[in-house]
Amino acid sequence: MMNTLLRSAGFALAFTLAGAVHAASDADDFVEDASAKGVAEVEAAKLAQEKGTAADVKTFAAMMLKDHGAANEKLKAIAATKKLEVSSDADLLDKAKAMILELRGAKSFDQAYANNQVNAHEATIKLFTDYAQDGKDAELKAFAEQTLPTLKTHLEKARQLAAAHGGSSVSTGATTRDAVDPVVHDQNGVPTTPKDHSETKP
Repeated sequence: MMNTLLRSAGFALAFTLAGAVHAASDADDFVEDASAKGVAEVEAAKLAQEKGTAADVKTFAAMMLKDHGAANEKLKAIAATKKLEVSSDADLLDKAKAMILELRGAKSFDQAYANNQVNAHEATIKLFTDYAQDGKDAELKAFAEQTLPTLKTHLEKARQLAAAHGGSSVSTGATTRDAVDPVVHDQNGVPTTPKDHSETKP
């Protein structure tokens, strides 16, 4: 009887420890990924303020600097209190630069940045939504939930930016031709777009 109790207690302890290790790993992974994406947003925004030409691109980049900078600091503080093992600032910066490498050589920086921001925010929203629903750490879950509305606002504005600059990602209600083809003006000054794309919804 005693052996059975001890065996049961041992299994329960092992299960609890395994759960704790999984929770820690789960938190590490989220903070690592979220931090890298956040730093990439800040670095891309800095690049946009340097290389961007359109006023709306620079305005959007300023918002990214402010909002993602604040979120990065908050996440960093949470990770520090939990002593989570995440990459150093230098490593995160290297990852961020790899994420935005294609922006530097883009023919049209404004267009490339707008497309980048749509794709980046879609990926970040998925990461945060998944953790808000299934994450193991209550404080990080709360952080993800609180940050999601801001990220969704960013995504909508990024889609509008992409539509305005002939990007491949469009805002709600725009046609695929609006996104792919830049608006040009004919000899009478009337705005037109090429006719070799179908007017279909994305």
